[in-house]
Amino acid sequence: MCTHLTHRADMAGSAKGPNGWFALTQANVYVDHPFDAPYDHTLNIDFADPTKGPAARVAVELTEEAALALVDAIRGALASAPPGLAAATAASAATGPTAS
Repeated sequence: MCTHLTHRADMAGSAKGPNGWFALTQANVYVDHPFDAPYDHTLNIDFADPTKGPAARVAVELTEEAALALVDAIRGALASAPPGLAAATAASAATGPTAS
């Protein structure tokens, strides 16, 4: 059953689409029929910058198990780094190609 509910999150980052890298400004998350994945329903995430048209979009279709594993992996990666290391303020303070 499709929920027809889309959850939107504002994003700050970058994504790589068919025309190269673009600023990532939002993610739309919903459960629906997938376009490509071989399942009846998937958790779908569209990472996008809507101001740049459909080419500035990366779509992901995940099973429920894969989506939950991704949530756990993200939380684990952030927990293993010093707090704030990947925050917007830390990124803007980094300079040059040797910053990490």
